[in-house]
Amino acid sequence: MLLGTVLLWALNITVTKYVLQHGFRPLAYATIRYFAATSLFWGFTYARERTFRIKLSDGKLVGLAAGLIFLNQLCFVYGVHASTAATVALLLGTTPIFIGLITIAFRLERLQRSFWAAAFLSFVGVGFVASGSGGFSGKVGGDALAIGTAATWAGYSVAIAPLMRRYSPFRISALVLALGWVPLAIAGAVQTAHQGFHFGWLMWICFAYAVIGPLFLTNILWFTAVDRVGAPRATIFNNMQPFFGVLFALLVLSESIHGLEIVGGVLIFAGIAYERVGRQMLARVPTAE
Repeated sequence: MLLGTVLLWALNITVTKYVLQHGFRPLAYATIRYFAATSLFWGFTYARERTFRIKLSDGKLVGLAAGLIFLNQLCFVYGVHASTAATVALLLGTTPIFIGLITIAFRLERLQRSFWAAAFLSFVGVGFVASGSGGFSGKVGGDALAIGTAATWAGYSVAIAPLMRRYSPFRISALVLALGWVPLAIAGAVQTAHQGFHFGWLMWICFAYAVIGPLFLTNILWFTAVDRVGAPRATIFNNMQPFFGVLFALLVLSESIHGLEIVGGVLIFAGIAYERVGRQMLARVPTAE
């Protein structure tokens, strides 16, 4: 389930790039896609739990998470539109570092020196990817939006963590998807109104995949797998997403990748791997009782 989830997420970047290249407007695509996915997920969650109720005091966190999902989708569709799928996939590898930085900023966790070394390596890797964007994606603005996608997803992940201890992930996901769709629909109203739908069968297959796979099915697979094997092991699989994202972009879209991007991707992955190893070593150090 973990591997399937990672593959579905990774392929979504390539699929999104394809549909944006072949007629879908960015915000129209995001608006219609999220409406379809939200409808599916609400039906699934209601059949499973028969309620969407949460405490009023938790409403602020749900609202914050929904706002971050809205910003995440803006960054994602325009980042993929302006950059290449391979570049976006590489830069999304910085998500764990942003999660660490957010937890430090809000004093949710104290991180050891290995995290700062990992952050340095990862952001040097980002620099290499951005430096090579003239030959790789051609637009630094798209690369910045890809980094914004990673940062907003990290913020969303931190925001929902307390909610996951009180409610099922399916209830929270259903609420966040619905609330996040509202500003997305408002922002995308003009593009949606002027969107044409005279597409071939391949475009509709891609759209159906983008709704059912990375938005609906992955939520079920990911949270079920996390419940069975634990978050640390699941996170290791999630680190494979940039690799598969680049692979799909190269194979399906025939994008090219150059030396600086390869070096940058290796540094980003090395930073994440170093942070994981440092955390595990610290956990093994015996403490006095």
